Amino acid sequence: MIANERKIALLGQPNSGKSTVFNTLTGAHQHVGNWPGKTVEKVEGEFTRNSVKYLVADLPGTYSLSANSDEEIVTRDYIASGGAELTCILADASQLERSLFMLADYAGINTPAMLVLTMTDVSTAQGKSVDAEKLSQKLGIPVVSLVAPDKKSYGSFYQALEESMKTPKRLSADALTALYESGEQKKAYEKAISLVPADGIDQYSTAWLAAKLLEGDSVVAHKVSAVSDKEAVKAFLAENPDGSLYTSDCKFAWIESVLFGVVTKTRKDSQLLSKFDRAAISKRWGKAIAIGIVLLGIILSMVVAAPIMTVGGQIPTLLYPLVESIGLPAWLTSFINGTIVTALGWVFSMAGFVFGINLVFGLLEEVGYMARVSYVFDNTMNKLGLQGKSIMPMLVSFGCTIGGAAGTRVIDSYGQRILTIALAWAVPCGATFAVIPALTSSIFGGMGAIGVMLLIFAIMFLHIMITAKIFGRKLSPVEDRTGLIMELPPYHKPRWGSLLRTTVVRACDVFKKAFVVVVVVAAVFWALAYSGSGDMTGSVLYKFGKAIEPVTKFFGMGWQTFLAFVSSMISKEAVLGVTSVLFTGAGSIWEATATGAADANIGQIIAASISKPEALAFILAVNFNVPCLMALNATLHETHSAKWTVRIALYYIATALIISCLTYHIAGLFF
Repeated sequence: MIANERKIALLGQPNSGKSTVFNTLTGAHQHVGNWPGKTVEKVEGEFTRNSVKYLVADLPGTYSLSANSDEEIVTRDYIASGGAELTCILADASQLERSLFMLADYAGINTPAMLVLTMTDVSTAQGKSVDAEKLSQKLGIPVVSLVAPDKKSYGSFYQALEESMKTPKRLSADALTALYESGEQKKAYEKAISLVPADGIDQYSTAWLAAKLLEGDSVVAHKVSAVSDKEAVKAFLAENPDGSLYTSDCKFAWIESVLFGVVTKTRKDSQLLSKFDRAAISKRWGKAIAIGIVLLGIILSMVVAAPIMTVGGQIPTLLYPLVESIGLPAWLTSFINGTIVTALGWVFSMAGFVFGINLVFGLLEEVGYMARVSYVFDNTMNKLGLQGKSIMPMLVSFGCTIGGAAGTRVIDSYGQRILTIALAWAVPCGATFAVIPALTSSIFGGMGAIGVMLLIFAIMFLHIMITAKIFGRKLSPVEDRTGLIMELPPYHKPRWGSLLRTTVVRACDVFKKAFVVVVVVAAVFWALAYSGSGDMTGSVLYKFGKAIEPVTKFFGMGWQTFLAFVSSMISKEAVLGVTSVLFTGAGSIWEATATGAADANIGQIIAASISKPEALAFILAVNFNVPCLMALNATLHETHSAKWTVRIALYYIATALIISCLTYHIAGLFF
């Protein structure tokens, strides 16, 4: 680190505004990776102020600094290792009594700190007043207030940051320690003190280590055992199974004393919102309200995205003739149109949908409702090894898997984020609903089509449960699972300027990162599907499909349906167009994939060309195949892991073929 570089860390509970502060400070100057040896997202950025460059670590959002998850362990180890010179602890000013628990858990760590109060506009609207100066005197560290999305409110933050770098201050833990030493389990705490090194370990003070030892913190116990009497530590843990309840009571008592005379309230809560909130989080109505609002959100997202997606759909129509008019060789014209131009249209449409999803669901998050959805579905998602926050991405996937993948960024655990995406891929998207009914109604009739859709949903639930078991072992181990601990943020007015800026930035980011990936994949598929003769018989893909038909037949698909199955990995909408080309023998496989154009009677053509067992096997294989190329890229974008993206893709290709195989051979017994 050079002389004019300083390192700071942002620490806070979920919904504290931490990510918004990070984005406001760093803008586009940020990057994402993983912490070494952990499937935990590492977000870092930088900004410059008065010729000083500040390197910022956005630590994972957690509710405490206990060893309940990799996120919490990574967070506190980074702080204690000296990775940052200063920790900025963020707390929601609209509910300080609850959000200061992180501060109480930090007390005793010797890394300098400052407290940043966010949501001050919300607290003001609630009629709450916070005396930051008095709070600073009680804590012994700087306390500043700001509105996270409003950069104009950051003046006091920058001033306190510069002063803290010159004269760092540590959070006073004396009052909290006094509570540990005077309560019902004071003897147990004194025993813990005797086991801990007098000068602490790293940046952890003796008082902090003793409290964590009393809580039964396994990581701290291991650290202490390495420098103390191992057997004595083991015996202490066995003798004090309820220590965490004691320390929690002490922390909440400390918070109450700290806030005494600091927070005043002059206005009552809204009766209307209180009545709605009781219904929104109730066992009777909560899930129904959540599903209704999410489905309405999907529809609104489509409405918002429609104009942008329409423009994306017109890009190839406008540019194809332009490229053809240049007079390039036929193969080069086909390549440019089939890769760069087609990818431009696809990715522009994808960015439009990402814009719509992020705007609508960002609005629900902004006003405070999405936390309620997580709360009411927490018990349901626990059965899959997930927390309630995973339900929203899965519901959004009924509209589009891209939106489902983008929605996982609200999930704190990196492993659970990947697992949620893996499960969301099993959910039929809107494009599937546009393709499958057109085929099933022609092949199986009206009632048969309903039966097929019910079968798809039954397999979906089974698929989700099996996938959760397989991937959950690695991504969400049973021993690491904890219940959802969360604060329900207060409802408040959206900050439209910040919401729009964030939405536009995300859509542009998706466009930039997706375009190159899509062009590369499109180029490979174009090369396989290109035929110099102008029809499909000259393509590598056609020859490959014909050559391996004996193998694909075992899985229930002839060469035509298998090639259409392959095309569904690019786009579900392509299935009708590709099957039209394959069964009529007219046209180019790639052009059909890119445009989705199909014969008007494609359902009847397929019904007359293949058996019902093969048709059913093909329909299920398409439905449970890789959702589409855009979803694949969205998964890569959100997980930042090519390894996991490829694993999930190969898993879905394999399971789609297994489902197809079983369906074909079982259906053959009845048709």
